[in-house]
Amino acid sequence: MIGKIISQLTNHPIKDELQLQSTNNYSQSKAIWAITKASFKAIIGQPAAVFFSLLFPIIFILIFGAFSGGRGGSYAIAMEDGSDTSNAIYGALKGNEAMHLKRYTESEKRESDLQRGQLTAVVGIRKTDSVQGFAGLQVTVRSTSASSNTFPMFMHILEFIKLKYEAGVRRDQAEIVKLETPVITEGQKYRQIDFILPGQIGFSILFATLFGIAFTFYTLREQLVLKRFYASPVKRINILIGIGISRLSFQLLNVIVLILFGHFLLDFTLQRGFITFLEMTLFSIIMLFFLMGVGLIFSSAVKSDSSIPLLINLFGFPQMMLSGTFFPVSVFPAWLQQLSYFLPLTQFNDGMRKISFEGLHLWDCWEQIGILGIWIAITYAILARVIRWE
Repeated sequence: MIGKIISQLTNHPIKDELQLQSTNNYSQSKAIWAITKASFKAIIGQPAAVFFSLLFPIIFILIFGAFSGGRGGSYAIAMEDGSDTSNAIYGALKGNEAMHLKRYTESEKRESDLQRGQLTAVVGIRKTDSVQGFAGLQVTVRSTSASSNTFPMFMHILEFIKLKYEAGVRRDQAEIVKLETPVITEGQKYRQIDFILPGQIGFSILFATLFGIAFTFYTLREQLVLKRFYASPVKRINILIGIGISRLSFQLLNVIVLILFGHFLLDFTLQRGFITFLEMTLFSIIMLFFLMGVGLIFSSAVKSDSSIPLLINLFGFPQMMLSGTFFPVSVFPAWLQQLSYFLPLTQFNDGMRKISFEGLHLWDCWEQIGILGIWIAITYAILARVIRWE
């Protein structure tokens, strides 16, 4: 196999590779293409690579997508402008672990999140005439059909808070808190697959890319394949580019298949159609470029191939559990949410969901791209110092 690659690079028999050649007349672009093509064929020829990077995530998507539940026991709510926040009802909502109270400086942003299902409800609390010496309260609730999976349970909790408060202060059956009939309007329909699929794409490319890059480069170095490449006019950086392009192309093909599979078979939302599909693909390239650097670091840091899975699992499993892959980050305590926010997989999952479900463009995801950019800069700065060629 290696002999075939080298022959493709130079269009000469292997025995002629040790002869001196003029690098000025040598086509580095043809060398990159030859390495890329041969490496891609090697990947396709491994059934395990296809299974774990493509079929395995599809199985996960089908399993988790079959659940009809919502995003877990967490409810994002916001307050109406001018709401009274000095009462016990507001305090109970704020102190409830299941409630995530979001504050907005712009009402347009709040209404947009409500329409897209990013908010379970918008709650308004107003003081009314006193009842039995206690200040009366009027509570209004607005929601949309986009939150139909979480809204009913939220109303049960709100009604329980109301009854508990009244039971503690009243002496008869007088209604101190008046809970108005909720106003439900049409919103963007949220499906479980809209949360599951982006997380499974992130899960797939995280482990498949790290294992593929780390083991491939380690094997090429330990079997002295890279050393044999040095006898040819191919530049070192072009060897990396060729191997990287083949691995990234394979993983990008998996991303495309997963998106199309989810869209046409499971009704996954592509808000702007082909434009959304294209931007999700481009966003995946950024993540793949980052993971390629991490994989090269791992392959250079270990002394035996048995250590590679350990490093990958130490890097990957915390992210898999904390980055919103299987369940939303909002179910975690506040301190853990802040920690999870800076993980690269969190930014990738959030960006993919914003592009697909919310219909945002790549330039609207500048925060996610910026944080991934910082990770990329740090990763390749480390790689430049630790990479081993022999």
